[in-house]
Amino acid sequence: SQYGFNEFILALGYKGEQIKRYFLDFYALSRDFVVSLNDGQVRTINRNDSEKWQTHLVDTGATTLTGGRLKQLKDVIGQTTFMLTYGDGVSDVDLNRLLAFHRSHGGLVTLTAVRPPARFGALELDAQNRIRHFKEKSILHEGWINGGFFVVEPAALDYIEQDVMWEHAPMERLAADGQLYAYQHEGFWQCMDTVRDLKYLESLWDGGDAPWRTW
Repeated sequence: SQYGFNEFILALGYKGEQIKRYFLDFYALSRDFVVSLNDGQVRTINRNDSEKWQTHLVDTGATTLTGGRLKQLKDVIGQTTFMLTYGDGVSDVDLNRLLAFHRSHGGLVTLTAVRPPARFGALELDAQNRIRHFKEKSILHEGWINGGFFVVEPAALDYIEQDVMWEHAPMERLAADGQLYAYQHEGFWQCMDTVRDLKYLESLWDGGDAPWRTW
């Protein structure tokens, strides 16, 4: 990636076979090639410019909760500090700064805290109720929410006792023990939970105004 993190672990669940098929077919589908029909030999005809990434695909069950999925990855993760994300949002958070903050406090988990996006557009009116400023989307500048991106020490996995939601008992216990810290990200963040969110993000991408495209 842009920040030099090139090993990824995917906790697969529902439709996990589709994700596996994508990666198994990735090499063939991402380049042009020549097939000799008489002997079946295949020769690629464009250079290999794929990212030098290593991706683990681990089946963690179709109905397993987030904490249970994470617990199943313990042996794959090993004793290395790792980053965790739900994968349903985009942001322009600087991962190197996030990691530096995590290492500075010595806790087990750092949560990326973000400003909640406004659900509706904002109007600025004058005394005569004329619209002076119209903004379709904005963010709320009050309060913080969980941005769904973490830096985690392997010891934090011991807080997961069973198939539970990572966001419930494990994180509550981490907070109670003083092991959970927040990295305050003031930049762009947007989840993609609804069709409306999808259309909004696609409009930013198509318009060349996607803040998360930092590469």
